[in-house]
Amino acid sequence: METMIKKVDRLMTTEELASIELAGKYIREGRLVAFPTETVYGLGADALNEAAVAAIFAAKGRPADNPLIVHIADLKMLPPLAEVNDIVYKLAAAFWPGPLTLVLPKKDIVPDIVTAGLDSVAVRMPDNQVALALIRTSGRPIAAPSANLSGRPSPTVAEHVAIDLSGRIPLILDGGAVDIGLESTVIDICGDMPTLLRPGKITATDLEPYLGKIAVAGSKEAQRPAAPGMKYTHYAPKARVYLAKDGDQIKQLIGQLQPQGQLMVIATDVTAAALPKDTDVFIISRYNDWQTFARNIFAAFRLADAKGAVSVITETVPEQGIGLAIMNRLRKAEYKK
Repeated sequence: METMIKKVDRLMTTEELASIELAGKYIREGRLVAFPTETVYGLGADALNEAAVAAIFAAKGRPADNPLIVHIADLKMLPPLAEVNDIVYKLAAAFWPGPLTLVLPKKDIVPDIVTAGLDSVAVRMPDNQVALALIRTSGRPIAAPSANLSGRPSPTVAEHVAIDLSGRIPLILDGGAVDIGLESTVIDICGDMPTLLRPGKITATDLEPYLGKIAVAGSKEAQRPAAPGMKYTHYAPKARVYLAKDGDQIKQLIGQLQPQGQLMVIATDVTAAALPKDTDVFIISRYNDWQTFARNIFAAFRLADAKGAVSVITETVPEQGIGLAIMNRLRKAEYKK
């Protein structure tokens, strides 16, 4: 299969608009389209077409018990998919379009393949003009996980998608680099107590004024099991990933790992300045600029693969704000002996 890449970063030219029309046509025909969102690139298909959704799992090599998020372009698209109430509309008014996924009781129109057989469906409205234009043009809710091979670092530019999925999908919409670089926050509000299934840029602290106390998946307070896909390793490069809290730990790990082969370090500017001069270090952000750290972490992992690194050492971040989401992803990617 030939994979076309269409530039659509501004949606102002006749050619760009034609590319969106083509992509919408592909979605209606049951074909796959990779597209940008504000979080990461997604691999989309008509959420109500079982065969099209099955093609997502095949292209990614994704386990069938890993539910998908359904993307919508306006609130009118939500009631046919899920049970809604006043809290849902308040959250939507506050955070949509944006990087928040709501897990809601699903309606029968949503195929079981989308939800991995669960009685709930995950829905969000992306804050990206290309994504919204694609959904509107297709006239369909679009099911879309990240547009990468299962388990690999999520794609934050179209080139990452092409590396993983060229020859597997027909079309990639290149909307440039994403804004956030980490997947959306996922909150399950089906039960009596809301449960945070995946941290993201929108934090539990942001949500508490609307939801009250929030449980975290896996905690004693959580009333419903976490989504099945949470049991899989995610986000990892081919290299083994090791975590270090500061420059001293990085230096110790360099001594242990350098004899094993090529090594790359991911660190902030302050930490990088204290490392040995011959260290292959990717300066991911200024210290305390965790938004930039988040935006660059998956690209850094992919750079390590491009360099043929055997091991990657990455500096950790404080677990506050978006740091919670960063550490969630780093622990998912960390090498487990």
